[in-house]
Amino acid sequence: MKPISEKIKKKPWLGWLIFFATIVVVFLLGLFASSIIERRAEATFAYTPQVEHGQYEPRNEVWGKNFPRQYQTYMQTADTSFQSKYNGAKKIDMLEEAPELVVLWADYGFSKEYNQGRGHYHAIDDIREILRTGAPIDGKESPMPNTCWTCKSPDVPRLMKEIGPAEFYKGSWEEKGHQIVNPIGCADCHDAETMNLRISRPALIEAFERQGKDVSMASHQEMRSLVCAQCHVEYYFNKEKVEGVPYLTFPWDNGFSVEAMEEYYDNMEFSDWTHGLSKAPMLKAQHPDYEVYSTGIHASRGVACADCHMPYMNEGGQKFTDHHIQSPLNNVANSCQVCHRDETEEIVKTVYKRQDQIAGNREKLEEILVRAHVEAKHAWDYGASDQQMGDILMDIRHAQWRWDFAAAGHGNSFHNPVEISRIIGDGINLAQEARIKLSRVLANLGQNEPIAYPDISTKAKAQAYLGMDMKKMNQEKEEFLSTVVPEWLEKAEKREAGYPVQIN
Repeated sequence: MKPISEKIKKKPWLGWLIFFATIVVVFLLGLFASSIIERRAEATFAYTPQVEHGQYEPRNEVWGKNFPRQYQTYMQTADTSFQSKYNGAKKIDMLEEAPELVVLWADYGFSKEYNQGRGHYHAIDDIREILRTGAPIDGKESPMPNTCWTCKSPDVPRLMKEIGPAEFYKGSWEEKGHQIVNPIGCADCHDAETMNLRISRPALIEAFERQGKDVSMASHQEMRSLVCAQCHVEYYFNKEKVEGVPYLTFPWDNGFSVEAMEEYYDNMEFSDWTHGLSKAPMLKAQHPDYEVYSTGIHASRGVACADCHMPYMNEGGQKFTDHHIQSPLNNVANSCQVCHRDETEEIVKTVYKRQDQIAGNREKLEEILVRAHVEAKHAWDYGASDQQMGDILMDIRHAQWRWDFAAAGHGNSFHNPVEISRIIGDGINLAQEARIKLSRVLANLGQNEPIAYPDISTKAKAQAYLGMDMKKMNQEKEEFLSTVVPEWLEKAEKREAGYPVQIN
């Protein structure tokens, strides 16, 4: 073989080629080395604490001084511009969208006002400005307990640390209003020293303990769902755990399914309220997102809540979690398309198709349930006995529980469309069974004519049908917002001025 020098003598252009190739390689290696050094410098700067604070620091802006990228994306949860076909971040009057809900929740707080929840940034404002909590005016106490604050603020773990969970749950809702002012944020999910994910609410830990599971053994990927499961779940207020205290409890002892939780509630003869028309002992589903997600395809493939709602992103060479917690449909590229290779338009179209199919059946169930409640009221008015109505009321209870379980979860028809379709189908069967039994009772009472469906074509008409004085309620709400809330904020500002924060 001829030496390279002889080849170059015969082909001088080869020498120039090797020369320029060497320059290119050296240049690229230099860029690579420079990039590594720059990224290391950025990493050192980004995670050098600018302030020191305790675990129970509730102010998100203080945590944000150490983690500005995460904080900046978190602040985007203040944006309410995105609206998908069925959900999003906009404030939507759901009772106006579906007036049947007013009748379904007759004599329960949700019949007064029910709006689509906005981003985490608005959590405190949304609970203050809703009629369900009740305005503590003229010496009246709110009908809701302090427990209702539990998922709304990092001030909650702070207070639970100071006085204990049971003591926190005591009393009416307005008692802690001046203490709970910071919206959902950093201290709800993170350890201040290590920034590891942590569970800050006792209900989740207690629920798993009753199942013989230790949450502290969960992997990081599991924790990326469990921190969400602290709040995005079905729960109830158990007044038997600590006498007289509405202790927040997850009904998971029998499992996560709609039937398992129904059995749990039935066995303890629990009800959230008695329906104003049918007198049925009702269950109100909260938002069983984690339970439905846990039975779906994404959970079975190891996909966490954060993978879709808080996907990883890169900025300045830093990989971090996007804290703009939102619908994946507003961030398809970073959420869905990490795994799915379909075009954005096709992904959104598929989601909407599933939601449309489920929404049609859910709306049919709503109509049947309204008819069942109205017909039950007429049966009572015509003299039906408790014995005649017993099985009927349980059918109504179980049918509406299935409807609410399907409707209350954010994104349930996406998390597990097969399961939600099954649940709604069972609900339709149960509601129709109730109406068949009601027709027999009414016939036995001499009433064979069809009972007219009420005119509930608007929220106002539905509330008027139930005899609700909405003018008075809204006046009290405005008075509360203009007098009581400013006092709360003034007290909170004075208190937070004394929190220890050390600037490094």
